[in-house]
Amino acid sequence: MTVVMDRVTKTYAGRDVVADLSYALEPGQVVALVGHNGAGKTTQIKMMLGLTRPTSGQVEVLGARAGDRAARRALGYLPESVQFHLGFSGRETLGFYARLKGLPARGHDALFARVGLSDAADRPVRTYSKGMRQRLGLAQALLGRPRLLLLDEPTSGLDPALRRELYGIVAEMARQGATVLLSSHALTELDGHAERVIVVNRGRKIADGTLDELRRLAGLPSRLRCRLDGAPRLIELSEAEKPRVLRELLDAGASEITLEDPSLDDIYAHFLRSEAA
Repeated sequence: MTVVMDRVTKTYAGRDVVADLSYALEPGQVVALVGHNGAGKTTQIKMMLGLTRPTSGQVEVLGARAGDRAARRALGYLPESVQFHLGFSGRETLGFYARLKGLPARGHDALFARVGLSDAADRPVRTYSKGMRQRLGLAQALLGRPRLLLLDEPTSGLDPALRRELYGIVAEMARQGATVLLSSHALTELDGHAERVIVVNRGRKIADGTLDELRRLAGLPSRLRCRLDGAPRLIELSEAEKPRVLRELLDAGASEITLEDPSLDDIYAHFLRSEAA
């Protein structure tokens, strides 16, 4: 396992920010950690990084206690808000972080190209837009081909083109055996990019599985839209009803048929309601 969270609780000022949390992340997985702001997502990442320790329970990363020096060298981390020395160039910034990881300070042209910063590598960071700084943050997270990539709200400030590129990089890293954890509350864009979703609320895990598994657990209907006898129709149907209803509509001459499965937003809202109840 790349990460093991074993009955982890983290308490601040008498309040459990993370409460009795257990899960494991495997090599080659892309996992979405989803929840509203304040649900404990960033605290979990900080514990994996060894920046804070659990009040109780154990956090293991790459076979060692979280914070172990060798394990941290095999991590890549992109925080939600990246902060760099404004007087450094992009190349100097990447060289600085490379030295911190025990890597060569030079020779990162391919990494600049990968995140679309080749033309800006020698410009001061103060001239970078927010999106460019986020690109630089992604480049430093990818230094050294990490075995565990932790991305906290990674698409903040990114244009649509780089969002697609980022998810392409995420898929490539997973194919190469890395574990990628995407922490986000922008649920819609995670659809199709994570094979597993962990839903947290008030520091507790309330759902965990693939999107298909969570859809089955939630029991939410799919929405079928079509035009029948010249009039638009909207039909809600279960997974088991899909084949029969589709056949009947086609036999009846329906057109413009589209099928919408419950989105990650729908699933998340369902489990939050269930937790509140």
